[in-house]
Amino acid sequence: MGNYTGFVGGGGGHGSMKGGIQMNPIYVGKMATRAHPSFFYVELLSNIWFSGEFLTRMIFCPNVAIFLKTPVNIIDFIATVSFYIDWALDKALSGSNRDSVEFFSIIRILRLFKLTQHSTGLKILIQTFKASAQELFLLVFFVVLGIVIFAALVYYAERVEHNEGNQFSSIPVGLWWAVITICTIGFGDLVPQTSLGRLVGSVCALMGVLTIALPVPVIVSNFAMFYSHAQARSKLPKKRRRVLQPHEIKPVVGRSTTAVMISALTQRGPVGGGHGGGSNPSDGEHGDL
Repeated sequence: MGNYTGFVGGGGGHGSMKGGIQMNPIYVGKMATRAHPSFFYVELLSNIWFSGEFLTRMIFCPNVAIFLKTPVNIIDFIATVSFYIDWALDKALSGSNRDSVEFFSIIRILRLFKLTQHSTGLKILIQTFKASAQELFLLVFFVVLGIVIFAALVYYAERVEHNEGNQFSSIPVGLWWAVITICTIGFGDLVPQTSLGRLVGSVCALMGVLTIALPVPVIVSNFAMFYSHAQARSKLPKKRRRVLQPHEIKPVVGRSTTAVMISALTQRGPVGGGHGGGSNPSDGEHGDL
């Protein structure tokens, strides 16, 4: 690379000089590299399969309106349709206009939310968040309040003393620093330089730990409750479905299947009732034969 003419030059270029060597940056276009065509065909076949599966479920569902209002089905529909929209716009547009349609590729990531239907752990987690909604709201409220307060404090604290390397040029910059400090992440890109600013940063870090730790026991207790409930239900014996006898199935014109099943169950009565004084419906039918 040291002998490549794009990196070593004799001056007169647009690059910068470093140690007597002309540094010429190389810019690579965003569309200079394209995905392998096989990936497109794999994605096409997958979306055709998802489209057929979605249409099959919609056709054979008992109520189409309820099916289309389900959040998981809405996400599945948007993720499936976005592929065809992205494909059509990619064929219609060219050049830099293609960058605007890449948003539709991100929408297909929403299909991961369908895992909540098959994962017991995710269901427990969602139920825990719903039960702990009040505690989570209070947590977010106090965290946002602390972020605003400490962002203003560190901004003015860095301006009290003479500080040539002041990195807090505005309160919005302090908001970023307060978020990182309260959440105990600490990237280190923004650091207070003055004594008063470091004092504000220390108090901000301590308050962040205390604020986040306070509602955690309530959330953990709710999670333990739902988890133990799910474990207890998994250990229960599964209920056997009651199978109708052939003589209980009677074709009725103009009535729904549900009404026919309810009528058959009502006529049969409780289990073992036919051995008493009542007559067994099957006896009459066998007698007619």
